[in-house]
Amino acid sequence: MAAGHKLTASAGAEILRRGGNAIDAAIAAMAMACVCEPVLASIGGGGFAMIRGADTRLSLIDFFPKTPIERRQSGTDGTQVIHADFGTAIQAFRIGPATVATPGFVAGVHAMAGRGASMPLAELFDPAITAARSGVPVSRFAHFLSTVVRPILTATEATAALFAPDGKMLAEGATMVNPGLAEAFTVLAESDPIDNPVMAAILESQRAEGNLTDDDLQGYEAVERTPLTVKVGQSLVHLNPYPAAGGILIDHSLRQIESANPNELAEAFLATARARAAATDSLGRLDPALLRSQGTSHISVIDADGNACSVTVSNGSGNGELVDGYGFMLNNILGEDDLNPAGPAVWPTGTRMSSMMCPTLIEQPDGGLIALGSGGSNRIRTAISQVVAQLCFNDADLVAAVEAPRLHVEGEHLDFEDLLDDDTTDQLRERFVDHLAWPQRDLFYGGVHSARRGADGVLQAHGDPRRDGAAVIVEG
Repeated sequence: MAAGHKLTASAGAEILRRGGNAIDAAIAAMAMACVCEPVLASIGGGGFAMIRGADTRLSLIDFFPKTPIERRQSGTDGTQVIHADFGTAIQAFRIGPATVATPGFVAGVHAMAGRGASMPLAELFDPAITAARSGVPVSRFAHFLSTVVRPILTATEATAALFAPDGKMLAEGATMVNPGLAEAFTVLAESDPIDNPVMAAILESQRAEGNLTDDDLQGYEAVERTPLTVKVGQSLVHLNPYPAAGGILIDHSLRQIESANPNELAEAFLATARARAAATDSLGRLDPALLRSQGTSHISVIDADGNACSVTVSNGSGNGELVDGYGFMLNNILGEDDLNPAGPAVWPTGTRMSSMMCPTLIEQPDGGLIALGSGGSNRIRTAISQVVAQLCFNDADLVAAVEAPRLHVEGEHLDFEDLLDDDTTDQLRERFVDHLAWPQRDLFYGGVHSARRGADGVLQAHGDPRRDGAAVIVEG
């Protein structure tokens, strides 16, 4: 299995060693991601899971956040503006109680468990509970992310006490202890998914300035959908369907290519970017199906029996406030321009939100199976497309496919990792006058974490080094 943090991958691997299957391992890894990747994953967010059982049945579980049933706040009441420093750009976000959409994480876990988990949630959450209580070391990547969104992680006294206890963000190697989050998973493991103290605390955090009510939590359901499938080479590639945007855009690009040639991919991405722009309405607002998500993390698991789970989760950037007593932030999806271009005061009520996230499965003609996915906002579509092309046209192994130099087209602008051969690079520069060459592999281009079970039963996994990826193979 592969994930965005070594502890996330290790938690899933531990469950596999205990006899769990791919779905069990994915759930355990999701919980651990909330502990060691708190900027990217949270009980207060949501995501998507692509599942293939050993019986070969496929399904996509949509547990992404949904807009509240009613607007209880007017204008920008219950929000504040902060600025995140990404190094190459400064981006404004709104945070606060009124930026929260109905979270789907817990509903998603239960829906995934219903698709074939073999172990109780108490056992699946155990690695995360133990880690949250004893503490986890802050990785270099986690420290970097925390500095980027520092204004969010220090927006209140409670968040600052957790993420910056001495006034500075926890340094690389420091231990982060979160007993509240351990208690949250302990409660959720033993309780009804809706009627429990954690959900009650979520509602309490929304009472004064938020939009969520008990009807939002009671009415939320994870939705099982039929995946969008496209044939690439001789393989079948299964993608996240509408109302998600990522799968639609990846499908559009993949249908235009016949190889993994970077110049051919660039042309396909340009055509997709133009088609996406054409979907912008006359008022300049994007169709809801073309929204995307910011902070994301991905987990891919395949077990020896052929069960597979590819799951991507997000919390937006977090709303800046901890749910009292439970050590996690709710999402700020209504406050992110990428997700809600019209702003936190304008959104369709009671509507399932869309995302660029696209957990993906590939069924190869010889019986091989690959699970993959990525974080990376709007670069998710190009990151996944390029890895799929390498796997389906070049028959590349996971390491070669994931680490191949990447490019991204947005509008008429090309970004690319300047690690290609001279002839290819010259053609790209000539085709795209507006371009930027990046001297090395960069997290800008996503983080494709992938797992593979060959037709011969041999297992392989690889975590994308662009986003501190980690992989574990459990033998026997």
